[in-house]
Amino acid sequence: MDYRRFGLSDFRSIPRRDYLLALLSGVFYALSFPSAGLWPLAWITFIPLFLACRHKNPQRAFRLGFVAGLGGFGGLLYWINIVVTKYGHLPLWVSLFVFFLLVAYLALYPAAAICITRWAEIRGVSPLLVFPLAWTCLEYLRSFALSGFPWGTLGYSLYKVLPLIQIADITGVYGPSFLIALANTVLFLTLRRGVRGAPYRWPVAGGVLLTFLLAATLGYGIHQLKQTPDGAILKVALIQGNIPQDVKWDPAFQEATVSIYERLTRQAATSGKLDLIVWPESAAPFFVQDEPRLSDRIGNLAREAKAGMIVGSPAVERDGDRMSYLNSAFFFTPAGVVGPRSDKMHLVPFGEYVPLAKLLPFVHRMVEGIGDFVPGNKYVTFPTGKGDAGVLVCFEGIFPDLARGYVRQGSRFLVNITNDAWFGRSSAPWQHLSMYAFRAVENRVPVVRAANTGISSLIDSTGRIADTTSLFQEAVLVGDIRLTNRVTFHTLHGDIFVHLLMGGFAVVLMTVARRKKVKGQEFTL
Repeated sequence: MDYRRFGLSDFRSIPRRDYLLALLSGVFYALSFPSAGLWPLAWITFIPLFLACRHKNPQRAFRLGFVAGLGGFGGLLYWINIVVTKYGHLPLWVSLFVFFLLVAYLALYPAAAICITRWAEIRGVSPLLVFPLAWTCLEYLRSFALSGFPWGTLGYSLYKVLPLIQIADITGVYGPSFLIALANTVLFLTLRRGVRGAPYRWPVAGGVLLTFLLAATLGYGIHQLKQTPDGAILKVALIQGNIPQDVKWDPAFQEATVSIYERLTRQAATSGKLDLIVWPESAAPFFVQDEPRLSDRIGNLAREAKAGMIVGSPAVERDGDRMSYLNSAFFFTPAGVVGPRSDKMHLVPFGEYVPLAKLLPFVHRMVEGIGDFVPGNKYVTFPTGKGDAGVLVCFEGIFPDLARGYVRQGSRFLVNITNDAWFGRSSAPWQHLSMYAFRAVENRVPVVRAANTGISSLIDSTGRIADTTSLFQEAVLVGDIRLTNRVTFHTLHGDIFVHLLMGGFAVVLMTVARRKKVKGQEFTL
Protein backbone atom coordinates (compact mmCIF):
# COMPACT_ATOMS: atom_id res chain seq x y z
CA MET A 1 0.00 0.00 0.00
CA ASP A 2 1.24 3.48 -0.86
CA TYR A 3 1.05 5.29 2.48
CA ARG A 4 2.24 8.52 0.90
CA ARG A 5 -1.33 9.30 -0.09
CA PHE A 6 -2.05 9.77 3.62
CA GLY A 7 0.65 12.42 3.79
CA LEU A 8 2.58 10.15 6.15
CA SER A 9 5.83 8.26 6.00
CA ASP A 10 6.03 4.90 4.27
CA PHE A 11 5.44 2.34 7.02
CA ARG A 12 6.25 -1.19 6.02
CA SER A 13 6.37 -2.37 9.62
CA ILE A 14 5.55 -1.17 13.11
CA PRO A 15 8.63 -0.83 15.32
CA ARG A 16 8.77 -3.09 18.35
CA ARG A 17 9.03 0.01 20.51
CA ASP A 18 5.54 1.07 19.43
CA TYR A 19 4.06 -2.29 20.33
CA LEU A 20 5.68 -2.01 23.77
CA LEU A 21 4.28 1.49 24.21
CA ALA A 22 0.80 0.26 23.29
CA LEU A 23 1.16 -2.61 25.74
CA LEU A 24 2.28 -0.15 28.42
CA SER A 25 -1.01 1.71 27.95
CA GLY A 26 -2.80 -1.58 28.57
CA VAL A 27 -0.79 -2.18 31.73
CA PHE A 28 -1.62 1.30 33.03
CA TYR A 29 -5.29 0.68 32.25
CA ALA A 30 -5.42 -2.60 34.19
CA LEU A 31 -3.53 -1.19 37.18
CA SER A 32 -5.98 1.72 37.43
CA PHE A 33 -8.68 -0.63 38.73
CA PRO A 34 -8.94 -2.61 41.96
CA SER A 35 -7.31 -4.38 43.57
CA ALA A 36 -4.15 -2.57 42.44
CA GLY A 37 -6.25 0.60 42.49
CA LEU A 38 -3.55 2.91 41.10
CA TRP A 39 -6.21 5.30 39.85
CA PRO A 40 -3.81 8.18 38.98
CA LEU A 41 -2.53 5.96 36.14
CA ALA A 42 -5.92 6.31 34.46
CA TRP A 43 -5.12 9.95 33.74
CA ILE A 44 -2.05 9.00 31.66
CA THR A 45 -3.05 5.54 30.46
CA PHE A 46 -3.47 6.52 26.79
CA ILE A 47 -0.35 8.66 26.49
CA PRO A 48 1.98 5.76 25.54
CA LEU A 49 -0.58 4.62 22.96
CA PHE A 50 -0.84 8.14 21.52
CA LEU A 51 2.95 8.23 21.27
CA ALA A 52 3.04 4.85 19.51
CA CYS A 53 0.41 5.99 17.00
CA ARG A 54 2.18 9.17 15.94
CA HIS A 55 2.32 9.36 12.14
CA LYS A 56 0.60 5.94 11.83
CA ASN A 57 -2.14 5.37 9.31
CA PRO A 58 -5.56 4.31 10.72
CA GLN A 59 -5.01 0.61 10.03
CA ARG A 60 -1.76 0.51 11.98
CA ALA A 61 -3.27 2.63 14.74
CA PHE A 62 -6.06 0.06 14.98
CA ARG A 63 -3.46 -2.69 15.40
CA LEU A 64 -1.69 -0.79 18.16
CA GLY A 65 -5.00 -0.01 19.87
CA PHE A 66 -5.84 -3.71 19.73
CA VAL A 67 -2.55 -4.56 21.45
CA ALA A 68 -3.30 -1.97 24.14
CA GLY A 69 -6.76 -3.49 24.57
CA LEU A 70 -5.35 -7.00 24.87
CA GLY A 71 -2.98 -5.82 27.60
CA GLY A 72 -5.61 -3.79 29.43
CA PHE A 73 -8.50 -6.24 29.42
CA GLY A 74 -6.18 -9.22 29.74
CA GLY A 75 -4.72 -7.79 32.93
CA LEU A 76 -8.12 -6.75 34.20
CA LEU A 77 -9.96 -10.03 33.53
CA TYR A 78 -7.27 -12.64 34.23
CA TRP A 79 -9.62 -14.15 36.82
CA ILE A 80 -11.82 -15.52 34.01
CA ASN A 81 -9.39 -18.46 33.93
CA ILE A 82 -10.12 -19.21 37.59
CA VAL A 83 -13.84 -19.37 36.86
CA VAL A 84 -13.50 -21.56 33.76
CA THR A 85 -10.92 -24.05 35.04
CA LYS A 86 -11.78 -24.40 38.72
CA TYR A 87 -15.57 -24.20 38.52
CA GLY A 88 -16.24 -24.87 34.85
CA HIS A 89 -13.93 -27.92 35.05
CA LEU A 90 -12.56 -27.21 31.59
CA PRO A 91 -8.93 -27.86 30.53
CA LEU A 92 -6.53 -24.95 30.78
CA TRP A 93 -6.15 -24.70 27.01
CA VAL A 94 -9.91 -24.32 26.62
CA SER A 95 -9.94 -21.70 29.36
CA LEU A 96 -7.17 -19.74 27.68
CA PHE A 97 -8.98 -19.93 24.34
CA VAL A 98 -12.23 -18.62 25.87
CA PHE A 99 -10.29 -15.94 27.73
CA PHE A 100 -8.53 -14.81 24.54
CA LEU A 101 -11.81 -14.62 22.62
CA LEU A 102 -13.38 -12.40 25.28
CA VAL A 103 -10.34 -10.16 25.63
CA ALA A 104 -9.93 -9.91 21.84
CA TYR A 105 -13.56 -8.84 21.51
CA LEU A 106 -13.16 -6.17 24.19
CA ALA A 107 -9.88 -4.99 22.65
CA LEU A 108 -11.78 -4.03 19.51
CA TYR A 109 -13.22 -1.01 21.33
CA PRO A 110 -9.97 0.82 22.17
CA ALA A 111 -8.68 -0.22 18.75
CA ALA A 112 -11.68 1.43 17.09
CA ALA A 113 -11.32 4.58 19.22
CA ILE A 114 -7.69 5.19 18.25
CA CYS A 115 -8.32 4.20 14.62
CA ILE A 116 -11.16 6.72 14.28
CA THR A 117 -9.00 9.35 15.96
CA ARG A 118 -6.16 8.86 13.45
CA TRP A 119 -8.62 8.78 10.55
CA ALA A 120 -9.95 12.15 11.66
CA GLU A 121 -6.49 13.57 12.26
CA ILE A 122 -5.22 12.86 8.76
CA ARG A 123 -8.23 14.83 7.54
CA GLY A 124 -7.21 17.80 9.65
CA VAL A 125 -9.41 17.29 12.73
CA SER A 126 -7.64 17.42 16.10
CA PRO A 127 -7.76 14.38 18.43
CA LEU A 128 -9.12 16.75 21.07
CA LEU A 129 -12.42 16.81 19.16
CA VAL A 130 -12.50 13.07 18.53
CA PHE A 131 -10.84 10.78 21.05
CA PRO A 132 -12.80 11.68 24.23
CA LEU A 133 -16.08 11.32 22.31
CA ALA A 134 -15.00 8.11 20.57
CA TRP A 135 -13.82 6.48 23.78
CA THR A 136 -16.91 7.34 25.83
CA CYS A 137 -19.42 6.44 23.12
CA LEU A 138 -17.71 3.10 22.47
CA GLU A 139 -17.73 2.33 26.19
CA TYR A 140 -21.46 2.94 26.16
CA LEU A 141 -21.88 0.68 23.13
CA ARG A 142 -19.97 -2.06 24.94
CA SER A 143 -22.44 -1.84 27.84
CA PHE A 144 -25.25 -3.36 25.79
CA ALA A 145 -23.74 -4.93 22.63
CA LEU A 146 -23.94 -8.75 22.64
CA SER A 147 -25.94 -8.69 25.92
CA GLY A 148 -23.55 -6.11 27.38
CA PHE A 149 -20.32 -6.30 29.36
CA PRO A 150 -19.51 -2.89 30.91
CA TRP A 151 -16.84 -4.35 33.20
CA GLY A 152 -13.80 -2.08 33.18
CA THR A 153 -15.57 1.13 32.21
CA LEU A 154 -12.86 3.74 32.76
CA GLY A 155 -14.84 5.87 35.21
CA TYR A 156 -14.95 3.03 37.73
CA SER A 157 -11.25 3.51 38.41
CA LEU A 158 -12.22 6.64 40.39
CA TYR A 159 -14.65 4.93 42.76
CA LYS A 160 -12.65 6.00 45.82
CA VAL A 161 -12.18 9.60 44.63
CA LEU A 162 -15.51 10.79 45.97
CA PRO A 163 -15.37 14.47 44.89
CA LEU A 164 -14.87 13.44 41.25
CA ILE A 165 -17.66 10.85 41.08
CA GLN A 166 -20.55 12.89 42.51
CA ILE A 167 -21.23 14.14 38.98
CA ALA A 168 -22.51 10.61 38.25
CA ASP A 169 -25.94 11.62 39.57
CA ILE A 170 -26.17 13.63 36.33
CA THR A 171 -23.88 11.87 33.85
CA GLY A 172 -23.66 8.32 35.15
CA VAL A 173 -20.27 6.62 35.10
CA TYR A 174 -19.66 8.01 31.61
CA GLY A 175 -19.05 11.52 32.95
CA PRO A 176 -15.86 10.50 34.77
CA SER A 177 -14.88 8.33 31.78
CA PHE A 178 -15.17 11.31 29.43
CA LEU A 179 -13.20 13.50 31.81
CA ILE A 180 -10.33 10.98 32.01
CA ALA A 181 -10.23 10.49 28.22
CA LEU A 182 -10.21 14.27 27.73
CA ALA A 183 -7.42 14.71 30.27
CA ASN A 184 -5.27 12.08 28.53
CA THR A 185 -5.72 13.83 25.20
CA VAL A 186 -4.97 17.30 26.58
CA LEU A 187 -1.92 16.12 28.51
CA PHE A 188 -0.41 14.48 25.47
CA LEU A 189 -1.10 17.44 23.19
CA THR A 190 0.50 19.67 25.81
CA LEU A 191 3.57 17.44 26.03
CA ARG A 192 3.91 17.58 22.25
CA ARG A 193 3.58 21.37 21.99
CA GLY A 194 7.27 21.73 21.25
CA VAL A 195 7.18 19.41 18.25
CA ARG A 196 7.75 21.22 14.97
CA GLY A 197 4.49 21.70 13.13
CA ALA A 198 2.30 20.89 16.11
CA PRO A 199 -0.37 23.58 16.53
CA TYR A 200 -0.52 25.43 19.83
CA ARG A 201 -4.20 26.31 19.75
CA TRP A 202 -5.41 22.79 20.56
CA PRO A 203 -3.36 22.27 23.76
CA VAL A 204 -4.39 25.72 24.96
CA ALA A 205 -8.07 25.23 24.13
CA GLY A 206 -8.00 21.75 25.62
CA GLY A 207 -6.28 22.98 28.77
CA VAL A 208 -8.90 25.67 29.27
CA LEU A 209 -11.75 23.21 28.72
CA LEU A 210 -10.21 20.56 31.00
CA THR A 211 -9.54 23.09 33.77
CA PHE A 212 -13.12 24.34 33.61
CA LEU A 213 -14.64 20.83 33.65
CA LEU A 214 -12.38 19.64 36.47
CA ALA A 215 -13.15 22.73 38.56
CA ALA A 216 -16.87 22.36 37.94
CA THR A 217 -16.80 18.64 38.72
CA LEU A 218 -14.82 19.13 41.93
CA GLY A 219 -17.00 22.06 43.02
CA TYR A 220 -20.16 20.09 42.40
CA GLY A 221 -18.70 17.04 44.15
CA ILE A 222 -17.64 18.94 47.26
CA HIS A 223 -21.08 20.56 47.45
CA GLN A 224 -22.82 17.19 47.20
CA LEU A 225 -20.59 15.64 49.86
CA LYS A 226 -21.68 18.37 52.28
CA GLN A 227 -25.37 17.49 51.88
CA THR A 228 -26.99 15.63 54.77
CA PRO A 229 -29.40 12.78 53.96
CA ASP A 230 -32.85 13.50 55.36
CA GLY A 231 -34.53 10.09 55.32
CA ALA A 232 -35.09 7.30 57.81
CA ILE A 233 -32.30 5.21 59.32
CA LEU A 234 -32.36 1.43 58.84
CA LYS A 235 -30.28 -1.00 60.84
CA VAL A 236 -29.18 -3.74 58.49
CA ALA A 237 -27.39 -7.06 59.09
CA LEU A 238 -25.50 -8.73 56.25
CA ILE A 239 -24.80 -12.44 56.66
CA GLN A 240 -21.73 -13.89 54.93
CA GLY A 241 -21.88 -17.68 55.17
CA ASN A 242 -18.64 -18.43 53.27
CA ILE A 243 -20.03 -21.64 51.78
CA PRO A 244 -17.48 -23.28 49.41
CA GLN A 245 -18.69 -23.32 45.83
CA ASP A 246 -17.90 -27.00 45.34
CA VAL A 247 -20.32 -28.06 48.15
CA LYS A 248 -22.93 -25.35 47.74
CA TRP A 249 -25.36 -27.59 45.84
CA ASP A 250 -24.37 -30.86 47.47
CA PRO A 251 -27.52 -32.26 49.15
CA ALA A 252 -25.34 -33.76 51.87
CA PHE A 253 -24.23 -30.24 52.85
CA GLN A 254 -27.69 -28.68 52.77
CA GLU A 255 -28.36 -29.01 56.50
CA ALA A 256 -24.93 -27.66 57.39
CA THR A 257 -25.47 -24.64 55.12
CA VAL A 258 -28.81 -23.76 56.71
CA SER A 259 -27.32 -24.23 60.19
CA ILE A 260 -24.45 -21.85 59.42
CA TYR A 261 -26.85 -19.12 58.30
CA GLU A 262 -29.09 -19.71 61.32
CA ARG A 263 -26.16 -19.34 63.69
CA LEU A 264 -24.84 -16.18 62.04
CA THR A 265 -28.31 -14.62 61.85
CA ARG A 266 -28.93 -15.20 65.56
CA GLN A 267 -25.49 -13.70 66.23
CA ALA A 268 -26.50 -10.60 64.26
CA ALA A 269 -29.75 -10.31 66.23
CA THR A 270 -27.80 -9.88 69.47
CA SER A 271 -26.55 -6.48 68.26
CA GLY A 272 -29.94 -4.85 68.88
CA LYS A 273 -33.18 -4.27 67.02
CA LEU A 274 -32.71 -4.91 63.31
CA ASP A 275 -34.83 -3.58 60.46
CA LEU A 276 -33.51 -5.93 57.79
CA ILE A 277 -31.40 -9.08 57.49
CA VAL A 278 -29.86 -10.01 54.14
CA TRP A 279 -28.57 -13.41 53.03
CA PRO A 280 -26.50 -13.68 49.81
CA GLU A 281 -27.41 -15.05 46.40
CA SER A 282 -28.56 -18.70 46.57
CA ALA A 283 -27.82 -18.77 50.30
CA ALA A 284 -30.76 -21.15 50.66
CA PRO A 285 -29.67 -24.14 48.51
CA PHE A 286 -33.22 -25.38 48.03
CA PHE A 287 -36.53 -24.24 46.55
CA VAL A 288 -38.25 -22.07 49.14
CA GLN A 289 -41.59 -22.81 47.46
CA ASP A 290 -41.18 -26.58 47.69
CA GLU A 291 -39.37 -27.10 51.00
CA PRO A 292 -41.72 -25.90 53.76
CA ARG A 293 -39.65 -27.50 56.52
CA LEU A 294 -36.53 -25.54 55.58
CA SER A 295 -38.31 -22.34 54.59
CA ASP A 296 -40.16 -22.36 57.94
CA ARG A 297 -36.78 -22.28 59.67
CA ILE A 298 -36.00 -19.04 57.83
CA GLY A 299 -39.43 -17.67 58.77
CA ASN A 300 -38.72 -18.50 62.41
CA LEU A 301 -35.50 -16.47 62.25
CA ALA A 302 -37.43 -13.46 60.92
CA ARG A 303 -39.95 -13.79 63.75
CA GLU A 304 -37.23 -14.13 66.39
CA ALA A 305 -35.41 -11.03 65.12
CA LYS A 306 -38.67 -9.18 64.37
CA ALA A 307 -37.05 -8.04 61.13
CA GLY A 308 -37.65 -8.51 57.46
CA MET A 309 -35.31 -10.91 55.67
CA ILE A 310 -34.08 -11.00 52.09
CA VAL A 311 -32.90 -14.48 51.14
CA GLY A 312 -31.34 -15.60 47.87
CA SER A 313 -32.79 -18.86 46.56
CA PRO A 314 -33.67 -20.46 43.25
CA ALA A 315 -37.33 -20.37 42.27
CA VAL A 316 -39.38 -22.58 40.00
CA GLU A 317 -42.46 -21.85 37.94
CA ARG A 318 -44.54 -24.70 36.52
CA ASP A 319 -46.66 -24.71 33.40
CA GLY A 320 -48.03 -28.24 33.18
CA ASP A 321 -45.03 -30.54 32.82
CA ARG A 322 -42.78 -27.65 31.91
CA MET A 323 -40.64 -26.10 34.65
CA SER A 324 -38.79 -22.79 34.48
CA TYR A 325 -36.03 -21.96 36.95
CA LEU A 326 -35.20 -18.46 38.15
CA ASN A 327 -32.41 -16.97 40.24
CA SER A 328 -34.41 -15.10 42.85
CA ALA A 329 -34.60 -13.23 46.12
CA PHE A 330 -37.45 -13.96 48.56
CA PHE A 331 -38.72 -11.55 51.19
CA PHE A 332 -39.74 -12.89 54.59
CA THR A 333 -41.82 -10.47 56.64
CA PRO A 334 -41.07 -9.83 60.34
CA ALA A 335 -43.99 -12.19 61.03
CA GLY A 336 -42.10 -14.96 59.24
CA VAL A 337 -44.40 -15.07 56.23
CA VAL A 338 -43.00 -15.51 52.73
CA GLY A 339 -43.77 -12.27 50.88
CA PRO A 340 -42.92 -11.02 47.37
CA ARG A 341 -40.22 -12.52 45.17
CA SER A 342 -37.82 -10.64 42.91
CA ASP A 343 -36.28 -12.50 39.97
CA LYS A 344 -32.93 -11.82 38.32
CA MET A 345 -33.54 -10.16 34.95
CA HIS A 346 -30.05 -10.09 33.40
CA LEU A 347 -28.58 -13.60 33.35
CA VAL A 348 -24.89 -14.52 33.09
CA PRO A 349 -24.09 -16.04 29.67
CA PHE A 350 -22.61 -19.54 30.03
CA GLY A 351 -23.13 -19.24 33.79
CA GLU A 352 -26.92 -19.35 33.98
CA TYR A 353 -27.79 -20.11 30.37
CA VAL A 354 -26.00 -20.99 27.14
CA PRO A 355 -26.50 -18.50 24.30
CA LEU A 356 -27.33 -20.19 21.01
CA ALA A 357 -27.61 -23.49 22.87
CA LYS A 358 -28.91 -25.35 19.81
CA LEU A 359 -25.84 -24.30 17.84
CA LEU A 360 -23.48 -25.03 20.74
CA PRO A 361 -24.69 -28.38 22.14
CA PHE A 362 -21.21 -29.19 23.45
CA VAL A 363 -21.13 -26.12 25.70
CA HIS A 364 -22.51 -26.51 29.21
CA ARG A 365 -23.30 -24.05 31.94
CA MET A 366 -20.86 -23.65 34.82
CA VAL A 367 -23.60 -23.34 37.46
CA GLU A 368 -24.31 -26.66 39.10
CA GLY A 369 -27.45 -28.08 40.63
CA ILE A 370 -30.24 -26.63 38.48
CA GLY A 371 -31.23 -26.50 34.82
CA ASP A 372 -30.98 -23.41 32.64
CA PHE A 373 -32.42 -20.28 34.21
CA VAL A 374 -34.92 -17.94 32.61
CA PRO A 375 -34.87 -14.19 33.26
CA GLY A 376 -37.38 -12.28 35.33
CA ASN A 377 -39.48 -9.70 33.54
CA LYS A 378 -40.53 -7.08 36.10
CA TYR A 379 -39.23 -4.92 38.90
CA VAL A 380 -40.43 -6.14 42.30
CA THR A 381 -39.60 -4.13 45.43
CA PHE A 382 -39.63 -5.33 49.03
CA PRO A 383 -41.36 -3.31 51.79
CA THR A 384 -39.19 -2.88 54.89
CA GLY A 385 -41.46 -0.50 56.78
CA LYS A 386 -39.08 2.44 56.38
CA GLY A 387 -38.49 2.30 52.66
CA ASP A 388 -38.77 -0.19 49.82
CA ALA A 389 -35.74 -2.20 48.72
CA GLY A 390 -34.80 -3.12 45.15
CA VAL A 391 -32.70 -6.28 44.82
CA LEU A 392 -29.92 -6.71 42.27
CA VAL A 393 -28.88 -10.35 42.00
CA CYS A 394 -25.27 -11.28 41.24
CA PHE A 395 -23.75 -8.97 38.60
CA GLU A 396 -26.97 -7.07 37.80
CA GLY A 397 -25.53 -4.03 39.55
CA ILE A 398 -22.96 -3.51 36.80
CA PHE A 399 -25.86 -2.43 34.56
CA PRO A 400 -26.93 1.11 35.55
CA ASP A 401 -30.37 0.87 33.97
CA LEU A 402 -31.39 -2.05 36.20
CA ALA A 403 -30.52 -0.13 39.36
CA ARG A 404 -32.24 2.96 38.00
CA GLY A 405 -35.33 0.89 37.16
CA TYR A 406 -35.72 -0.24 40.76
CA VAL A 407 -35.36 3.30 42.07
CA ARG A 408 -37.93 4.55 39.58
CA GLN A 409 -40.25 1.83 40.92
CA GLY A 410 -39.98 3.35 44.38
CA SER A 411 -36.94 1.68 45.94
CA ARG A 412 -35.35 3.89 48.58
CA PHE A 413 -32.24 1.73 48.75
CA LEU A 414 -30.64 -1.07 46.76
CA VAL A 415 -29.60 -4.53 47.90
CA ASN A 416 -27.06 -6.61 46.04
CA ILE A 417 -26.97 -10.32 46.83
CA THR A 418 -24.13 -12.14 45.14
CA ASN A 419 -21.91 -15.18 45.21
CA ASP A 420 -18.41 -14.10 44.25
CA ALA A 421 -16.87 -17.43 45.26
CA TRP A 422 -16.41 -18.04 41.53
CA PHE A 423 -13.67 -15.42 41.43
CA GLY A 424 -11.41 -17.07 44.00
CA ARG A 425 -8.81 -14.89 45.70
CA SER A 426 -8.49 -12.51 42.78
CA SER A 427 -9.10 -8.83 42.20
CA ALA A 428 -12.56 -9.53 40.71
CA PRO A 429 -14.52 -9.16 44.00
CA TRP A 430 -13.00 -5.70 44.47
CA GLN A 431 -13.72 -4.76 40.86
CA HIS A 432 -17.31 -5.93 41.28
CA LEU A 433 -17.73 -3.96 44.50
CA SER A 434 -16.38 -0.73 42.97
CA MET A 435 -19.27 -0.49 40.51
CA TYR A 436 -21.88 -0.32 43.27
CA ALA A 437 -20.40 2.94 44.53
CA PHE A 438 -21.58 4.45 41.25
CA ARG A 439 -25.06 2.92 41.51
CA ALA A 440 -25.36 4.64 44.90
CA VAL A 441 -24.26 8.04 43.56
CA GLU A 442 -26.27 7.84 40.33
CA ASN A 443 -29.52 7.39 42.24
CA ARG A 444 -28.57 8.94 45.63
CA VAL A 445 -29.55 5.78 47.47
CA PRO A 446 -27.55 3.61 49.87
CA VAL A 447 -26.49 0.17 48.69
CA VAL A 448 -26.10 -2.87 50.94
CA ARG A 449 -24.25 -5.87 49.60
CA ALA A 450 -24.30 -9.42 50.97
CA ALA A 451 -21.80 -11.77 49.32
CA ASN A 452 -21.43 -15.47 50.08
CA THR A 453 -17.63 -15.36 50.41
CA GLY A 454 -17.25 -11.56 50.47
CA ILE A 455 -16.92 -8.73 49.93
CA SER A 456 -20.04 -7.75 51.88
CA SER A 457 -20.36 -4.02 52.38
CA LEU A 458 -22.41 -0.94 53.26
CA ILE A 459 -22.29 1.97 50.80
CA ASP A 460 -23.88 5.34 51.51
CA SER A 461 -25.59 7.62 48.99
CA THR A 462 -22.33 9.46 48.22
CA GLY A 463 -20.66 6.22 47.12
CA ARG A 464 -18.54 5.99 50.27
CA ILE A 465 -17.92 2.35 51.16
CA ALA A 466 -18.44 2.61 54.89
CA ASP A 467 -17.57 -0.92 55.95
CA THR A 468 -16.53 -4.20 54.37
CA THR A 469 -15.89 -7.81 55.32
CA SER A 470 -12.84 -9.90 54.45
CA LEU A 471 -12.80 -12.50 51.70
CA PHE A 472 -13.46 -16.17 52.44
CA GLN A 473 -14.45 -15.78 56.06
CA GLU A 474 -17.73 -16.25 57.90
CA ALA A 475 -18.86 -12.78 58.84
CA VAL A 476 -21.72 -10.68 60.16
CA LEU A 477 -21.78 -7.02 59.18
CA VAL A 478 -24.26 -4.84 61.05
CA GLY A 479 -24.63 -1.14 60.36
CA ASP A 480 -26.97 1.78 59.76
CA ILE A 481 -27.93 3.18 56.38
CA ARG A 482 -29.52 6.59 55.96
CA LEU A 483 -32.15 6.96 53.25
CA THR A 484 -32.61 10.12 51.22
CA ASN A 485 -35.64 11.80 49.71
CA ARG A 486 -33.85 13.01 46.60
CA VAL A 487 -34.55 12.10 42.99
CA THR A 488 -31.57 12.58 40.71
CA PHE A 489 -31.31 13.75 37.14
CA HIS A 490 -29.82 10.38 36.20
CA THR A 491 -32.69 8.48 37.83
CA LEU A 492 -35.22 10.53 35.88
CA HIS A 493 -33.44 10.74 32.53
CA GLY A 494 -30.94 7.89 32.40
CA ASP A 495 -27.91 8.17 30.13
CA ILE A 496 -28.95 11.37 28.39
CA PHE A 497 -25.41 12.71 28.90
CA VAL A 498 -23.83 9.99 26.78
CA HIS A 499 -26.69 10.27 24.28
CA LEU A 500 -25.72 13.92 23.80
CA LEU A 501 -22.10 12.85 23.38
CA MET A 502 -23.18 10.36 20.73
CA GLY A 503 -24.99 13.12 18.89
CA GLY A 504 -21.85 15.25 19.02
CA PHE A 505 -19.74 12.31 17.89
CA ALA A 506 -22.03 11.71 14.93
CA VAL A 507 -21.65 15.36 13.88
CA VAL A 508 -17.85 15.09 14.16
CA LEU A 509 -17.81 11.90 12.08
CA MET A 510 -19.96 13.45 9.36
CA THR A 511 -17.71 16.51 9.31
CA VAL A 512 -14.59 14.36 9.03
CA ALA A 513 -16.11 12.25 6.25
CA ARG A 514 -16.67 15.38 4.14
CA ARG A 515 -13.10 16.61 4.53
CA LYS A 516 -10.28 15.67 2.21
CA LYS A 517 -7.06 14.13 3.42
CA VAL A 518 -4.54 16.81 4.29
CA LYS A 519 -1.33 16.34 2.38
CA GLY A 520 1.78 16.60 4.47
CA GLN A 521 -0.22 16.61 7.67
CA GLU A 522 2.34 16.95 10.44
CA PHE A 523 0.51 17.60 13.69
CA THR A 524 0.52 14.62 15.95
CA LEU A 525 -1.82 13.00 18.36
